[in-house]
Amino acid sequence: MADDGDTRMSEAERETLFAEASEATGTGVLPSQALRAAINAHEIAAARPIEAVQVQPASLDLRLGAKAYRVASSFLPGAKRTVAERLAHLSLYEMPLAQGAVLERGAVYIVPLEEHLKLKWRTSATANPKSSIGRLDVFARVITDRGTRFDRIEEGYAGPLYVELAPRSFSIQVRRGSKLTQLRLRRGSPPVSAKFHKQLQADFGLIGSAEGVDPSKDGMPFTVDVKGAGDGTIIGYRARRHAGLIDVDQVGVYDPRDFWEPVHARAGQGVLLEPEHFYILASRESVVVPPHVAAEMVAYDTTVGEFRVHYAGFFDPGFGCDETGGAGTRAVLEVRSHEVPFLIEDGQIVGRLTYERLAAPPDTLYGQGVGSYQKQGLQLAKHFKPWPARG
Repeated sequence: MADDGDTRMSEAERETLFAEASEATGTGVLPSQALRAAINAHEIAAARPIEAVQVQPASLDLRLGAKAYRVASSFLPGAKRTVAERLAHLSLYEMPLAQGAVLERGAVYIVPLEEHLKLKWRTSATANPKSSIGRLDVFARVITDRGTRFDRIEEGYAGPLYVELAPRSFSIQVRRGSKLTQLRLRRGSPPVSAKFHKQLQADFGLIGSAEGVDPSKDGMPFTVDVKGAGDGTIIGYRARRHAGLIDVDQVGVYDPRDFWEPVHARAGQGVLLEPEHFYILASRESVVVPPHVAAEMVAYDTTVGEFRVHYAGFFDPGFGCDETGGAGTRAVLEVRSHEVPFLIEDGQIVGRLTYERLAAPPDTLYGQGVGSYQKQGLQLAKHFKPWPARG
């Protein structure tokens, strides 16, 4: 470690730590260039060519296929059945997506994805909604044949992918090729420990302004900002119960006031989350994901309250980093209270970020392309225009 009480690692120490972790075990989250190699090796394949823009620094965007099935309820196929076998009994009707289709709020749909997998031994995968989809309050969960968990794909899986879509607040319009979910591949089982998180926090300030943070193997805790810039300022948004249709492929076209109500700060009052309402809030701290790791936000933790935080959990390497112009970037929180009203107060711990090593440094970082949420504070999904200054 550096002298003079400085807990930050030198560049040489950082490279050594990363090399020991990756070379000794050969494990880690696959970076962008490894994802391209997996595509070239047909470990990830599709009927239509996979587009270069689908490859992110540590994840792959997945595309909707040619049709959707309206089903009576959410389901998992179970260890002995395929999704197609379950759809034969649970599907109410099917609808083509070539020209676009509306997925109604409150309904559940299963959509075959364009991509399918033929994973190698020791390679598994996880999935999550894209950030813009989580911010629309859409459950978007990937399932596989003989799957027993959502968004978890066992090592060596070979077969199709499907996504369950359940719009909660707004009806959405989708079409073949729409990108609503992301896939992250992982080689082996990368070790995650309290020591690992503590070292990253000391060296990089993962959760920038957090005081008295207590890193653990479960990740880095973060808190919520419901104080804002002072009494009366906007510190969040609450989804309107009855709003219009949102086309998921449109950017910057919708007036946010048609879909959201502002939530204002009240000195010392916190925010009362009403049951089954959906809120957009922001973390109090800035968040950093260094170039040699990837992060995932824990979606729900009953130890911090009866609510769910963050439907879209992937944070790619480079998020919030100085070198990619992201200093000061905060995490946007998608929050829904369950069962009972819950008072959430400024500085309250609401979740954790879990960091994992990459198998190798990525050849591209978050924020180096277009359309990212780098430098964000409190921010709605990309589909909306900026909130009016006097709104």
